[in-house]
Order: sequence, then C-alpha cells, then structure tokens
Amino acid sequence: MSEAVLVAAVSPAKARNWRFRHVLLALNVAAVAAVSLLWWASTRFGWVAPIFLPAPGDVLHAARLTLANGDLLTDIAVSARRVFLGFVLAAVVAVPLGIVMGVWRPAKAIVDPFVSLLRPLPSITWIPLTILWLGIGEAQKVAIVFMGSWIYILLYTVESTRRVDPLLLRAARNLGATDFAIMREVILPGALPGIITGLKVTLAISWSCVLTAEMIAAQSGLGALIWQAKDWGNLPLVLVGMLCISLTVLVADWLMRLIERALLPWERNRSN
Repeated sequence: MSEAVLVAAVSPAKARNWRFRHVLLALNVAAVAAVSLLWWASTRFGWVAPIFLPAPGDVLHAARLTLANGDLLTDIAVSARRVFLGFVLAAVVAVPLGIVMGVWRPAKAIVDPFVSLLRPLPSITWIPLTILWLGIGEAQKVAIVFMGSWIYILLYTVESTRRVDPLLLRAARNLGATDFAIMREVILPGALPGIITGLKVTLAISWSCVLTAEMIAAQSGLGALIWQAKDWGNLPLVLVGMLCISLTVLVADWLMRLIERALLPWERNRSN
C-alpha cells in the first residue's frame, strides 16, 4: 500500500477523533453551564433558602475576599503540601512492596493478613493515635494521608502486577532473559498502566484524608477553612473551600495525565 493511500486512510480517522473530542468538550461545558444556571435560578427566585444554599454571587464575593487577603492561597498551599508528602511517601512504600507481592507469593502471604486488618479502617480512625504519637503538627497530617492512602496503592499495584500476561513471561524466559530483565522489560511496563491508574484514584482519596485531619486538629488548610467557616455560619466560604478542593484535585489529575502520557507513550498512541 502506497504512502498516499495510508495518509488518506488515517486522515478521516483523525478528523473523526478530533470532532468527537470537541463534542465531548461541548457536552462538558453545557453540563456545567446548566447546573450553574439552575443554581442561580434556585437562589434568585427563592426556590431554595439562602441559609441552605448561598447565591453564586455570594460565593464569588467570599472567594474574592479570601484571595485578596492571601488566606485562600495559603490554605491551598498548606493542604497541597500535606497531600503531596503523604501521597509520595505512600507510593514509595506501597509500589515496590506491591510489585514484590505480585511476583512472589510468600511475600503476599505474609502481608495479606495485615492488609485485611487495616483496609476497613478509614483515615479518621487513625487521628487519635497519630495525635498521641506525633502531636498535632505537620507530621500528624502527613501520617493521616499516608495511612489513608498506602493500602489502596498497594492493592492496585499487586493486582496490576499479577495481571501481566503470563505468556509474555514464559516467552521472555524461553528467550533466556534473566529475572532482572523480565522485571524491567516485561513486568514493569505491563503493570505500569494499572499502577498509574491506582495512583490517580488514590490521589483523590489522599485529599479526603487530609481534609479529615484538618477539620479536627488544624488551624490552616482547606479543611480548617471549611470547618471554621461552618462555625462562623459563613456558608459561602464553606462552598469556596469545597470548590477549591475540587479544582485542586482536577489540576492534580491533569498533571497525573501528563505524567502518564510521558511514561506510557504506547497507551497514548492507542487512545488516539
């Protein structure tokens, strides 16, 4: 088949893909606009009392005030730092351990009982112990994020490692590959998409963990902002904190997608 024929066959597919992506983007924008309009109408025409749902204008005003005095950006930065430290520490521990458990059954047999015991415990249950062990400083908040995140990363990593096609492993061994080469060239590339998916899912869980810790024992961060605004009866500021959490997680998810595209070029090409 000539090069001209190949280009002619690929170009319509790319055009359809481009149109489809823009249709999805338009649907996203339309959905957000519709919900925003419903929110505005509900408060404007008195369908919902302001004590239960403030008007969008009041939320924007509260956001401008907290941005002007610098408190909002400070709280975002404080929470993001706690999440980053706890999440990275959890990944550093859980990813290597999960790979070992996925390829070596004795390791899985040793760790599984502890995972079964700890997995049902939500992050909030660790707050009393971490306060006793670490006080109410930064280390305690990071520990809460770690305790609420590492098991989920571990489970994703174990399952992703175990799902690597055994035919690929046998083929590599038949070709004389060493265990190290099999790990580097077969297991890690095969498990990496699932591991990154687990990291993206767990990142949102990490934010839930840090917010729980900040609402109970913190004077700074988005969780503390929301809790203090609740005590003051400032519902618009509560919604500002909630929206900032969502936007921050969206930005973090976008960064994770960039990392995924860089680490997994074959997955990117497949999606195109």
